Amino acid sequence: RMNQVGLLEAIRCTILVKHFIRFRGFMSSTVALLLFVVAVLIIAGLVVYAHKLRSEVKRREAFRLEEERRAQQNSLENLDYVVSALVQEQVDITEGSWRCKVLLEIVDPSLSERPEFQAFAEVYSRTRHLKTHSARKQLTPRERMQEDKERLAVEDEMRPAVLAAAAEVIKWRAKGPSALH
Repeated sequence: RMNQVGLLEAIRCTILVKHFIRFRGFMSSTVALLLFVVAVLIIAGLVVYAHKLRSEVKRREAFRLEEERRAQQNSLENLDYVVSALVQEQVDITEGSWRCKVLLEIVDPSLSERPEFQAFAEVYSRTRHLKTHSARKQLTPRERMQEDKERLAVEDEMRPAVLAAAAEVIKWRAKGPSALH
């Protein structure tokens, strides 16, 4: 049985080879030239398509970089407003610290780790468990008062350090873009 299968395969291959040879014999130089021109046109079309794709990738990358630059610029402007409000004591120490920490991390995650800016992260870490917005509204008056006491204690203790950190941000920003790194 195995020999019969092998014999059938050999016969089938022989027939395919004969048909290929017969087809090749019929192919004239005109048909070969026509197939060559079609192949060149297909390749040229693929090259044009690849170029368009590459241009689109470059355009999108430039757009992404511009968006990142704009987001960073907006974050720096917002940081200027928040530290100014902190220094003038127009915003709570907790809220200002949270905003400064987040904005510094958006600009460059390593900024919030700088010793002169760590007061923001300290206030954040000590108050992040406190409820805000709708969760705060769901607290009982006694729980809300307890959280307010805790927040005010942190603010009283950290006020000088946070105001000093805000002043350092103002100095840092005055140095311009070169101070970023």
